Amino acid sequence: MPKAPAQKRKRVAATSESEIQAAIRQHDFLAPVFAQYPIEVASAQGVWLTSSRGERVLDLYGGHAVAGLGYGHPAWTAALARQAEACQFQSNAVAMRIRAQAARRLVRFSRLPFASAFLVNSGAEANENALKVALRMTGRAHVAAIEGGFHGRTAAAGAVTWGAREKWYGFPRTPFDVSFIPRGDRAAIDAQVTRDTAAVIVEPVQGLAGAVELGASFLASLRARCDEVGALLIFDEVQCGVGRTGEPFAANLYGVRPDMLTTAKALGNGFPCAALLFSPLVAASLKPEFLGTTFGGGPLACAAIAAVIAAIKTERLLERVRRIGAYIRQTCIAGPVVAHQGAGLLVGLRTTRPAREIQAELLECCILTGTANDPHILRLLPAFILEEQHVDMLRDALRDLPP
Repeated sequence: MPKAPAQKRKRVAATSESEIQAAIRQHDFLAPVFAQYPIEVASAQGVWLTSSRGERVLDLYGGHAVAGLGYGHPAWTAALARQAEACQFQSNAVAMRIRAQAARRLVRFSRLPFASAFLVNSGAEANENALKVALRMTGRAHVAAIEGGFHGRTAAAGAVTWGAREKWYGFPRTPFDVSFIPRGDRAAIDAQVTRDTAAVIVEPVQGLAGAVELGASFLASLRARCDEVGALLIFDEVQCGVGRTGEPFAANLYGVRPDMLTTAKALGNGFPCAALLFSPLVAASLKPEFLGTTFGGGPLACAAIAAVIAAIKTERLLERVRRIGAYIRQTCIAGPVVAHQGAGLLVGLRTTRPAREIQAELLECCILTGTANDPHILRLLPAFILEEQHVDMLRDALRDLPP
């Protein structure tokens, strides 16, 4: 597997001109900040990638949970083409029917009591704005997050990401006070969520941590404590939302209502977009100029959102997510995999050996998977169109690996 990005940066910083030029050619002018899998993708269709060497690779990672409809989905592709021909961009300073349609479809798709949506570009931007709204609405200066959670790499989102300040945060100080609640610790909720707390932000299923379910009971306790002290509850469903758990959102799965919900990734099936959903109480606090974005809610992004939601409904993909997710759990405890965790098609497979070893061995079998912050979790984030025959390929490959 590739070396850590720090070693690549060292090569770029070399004093020799020939070394500098070689490094530039190696990285093709891209900043050397990503460790990359040993595969170059040339094209993709359905749940399959085709490498530059012509190899066909089963994609069980979906570009970090993004390609929910898979690749080359005809209705999604056609929707983008139609909108590009009609008007590829206008800012939020003018009304556009496609923007209103995307927001309406998303709010109704949620089946939760939200009043409106703010359309932005990325999950980190959605979380950044959710935190800003909470701080402004409450006038408080403290936010509680959950150990293990990941919320983005920007100033506010990174501040509430577990371990960011020690590893990569980079800012001299956080923009507000932050504390972290241990998973499942009810006593810590009461101690850390006080009348000085503006918000609690939580991933109902922690993605990068390794598909860790926090559970209905713990989430309900967060809801109850927020109500008690007047704090706002923010669900970060950037990775676990838009059908990945087999419900519109994990909030539906666990029966807990947040005040704000952020989502991205599968929302656009690869077109950059995200959204922040507001409860009626929060929506009533918003005024013109409180929030803003140039590219958020662009017509191409809105066409992608509308097409994703339409496909999930018409193709009954929520049912398939539940069925295939259950099938993975039933069949893929094999070889070095000894247990599973997560919900729907956000799956963590626990391995006896380091997951990176298993990931590399599976890629040699033309199956792409992911890893997690937990070194013994192999993470699966496949497209919602996955079928049992694809799961059987993973099962058979796992059976052939050393335990």
